[in-house]
Amino acid sequence: MLIDHWPLLGLRVRTDRIELRLPADEELAELADLAARGVHEPGQRPFLMAWTDLPPAERARHVVQRHWRNLGAWTPQDWALGLAVFEDGRPVGVQAMWARDFAITREVTSASWLGLAHQGRGVGREMRAAMLYLAFAGLGAAHATSASFTHNAAPLAISRKLGYRPDGITRDVLHGQVMVSQRLRLTREDWERTERPAVTVSRLEACLPQFGLPTTG
Repeated sequence: MLIDHWPLLGLRVRTDRIELRLPADEELAELADLAARGVHEPGQRPFLMAWTDLPPAERARHVVQRHWRNLGAWTPQDWALGLAVFEDGRPVGVQAMWARDFAITREVTSASWLGLAHQGRGVGREMRAAMLYLAFAGLGAAHATSASFTHNAAPLAISRKLGYRPDGITRDVLHGQVMVSQRLRLTREDWERTERPAVTVSRLEACLPQFGLPTTG
């Protein structure tokens, strides 16, 4: 079976409300349709990568290609995990994390997006909390980092609630303008003392070598 060659297909990260996992082909198509309908209000610029500026059909294609690219380029030393987020059995967004030389650095970086219709209901915080549990409790991470534009209040508020601390700024150019991002860092110690929803992870053991980690068995 395909899962024997790619154990990540069986990985499940769950809270009482949502489930994170790799999407099947038809679910990936639903995610693409979701992105085509919009992931932020017109005129906003929440992401440094300007994929949301694309026409709807190209935006949808970007979601599909990025998913395939991440899996196709995966190595234990350089990986990017984009998990679809399911609520009531339907995909509502993507929670991603990635790392290089994770077995040595024990550090991950994350980003995410939600369909516009699913924002403002606490799903964004819960899916990030689920990802952090996978990183810290499941994979033994020591640090998790993220970044958001300084004017992008919602993800910055989520980061504060989950225990991240400021970690400097970056200045980049988007559409000919300087965009300032707040870097954020969460240590294992801060994660352990921060309130978070209950999370369960299943079928992780078989996936550990794909993250560059030894199995415990």
